Amino acid sequence: MTTGGAAWWTGKLRQARVHLRARVSDAERHELEAWLSPRQAAIFDAMTVADRRHGLDVVAALRAGGVEATDALVAGLLHDAGKGQTGFLPRVIHSLGQAYGTWIPASARRLPGLGAPLDRLATHPEASARLAEAAGCSLRTVELIRWQEAPRDPEYGESLRLADEAS
Repeated sequence: MTTGGAAWWTGKLRQARVHLRARVSDAERHELEAWLSPRQAAIFDAMTVADRRHGLDVVAALRAGGVEATDALVAGLLHDAGKGQTGFLPRVIHSLGQAYGTWIPASARRLPGLGAPLDRLATHPEASARLAEAAGCSLRTVELIRWQEAPRDPEYGESLRLADEAS
């Protein structure tokens, strides 16, 4: 669980602005064709625009940190694919639960329509890993995605986690 201090709130407010204003240009999407398979691109295209934007931002952060390995870049791009069509409110509730305790999403589950999206957010690393595996991603990419919140890969795991938090 993270702390809910001023830095956390500042970061979450920035993420909210980015989420609500998210766009992916045709040029950005076209650039992916050079390094994604058609099945991987289909997963990317099925993600919400906010998750696609976030994935592109994570890839940019990884590259800025010197990461060029395709396995890590594909993991950065697709790591949130399992969130599905989850809206803004469940994401806020999930983040508050991570910072202040699981009682927040547990209470919110009582409201109609919030149970399934909150479940998707809680289990998205595994769901994203399964989608990546089904799309033919490398085992390393799948495992980077699966363990995105508790990195195990000694070379790229922590880089992915930090890029995810920063984006």
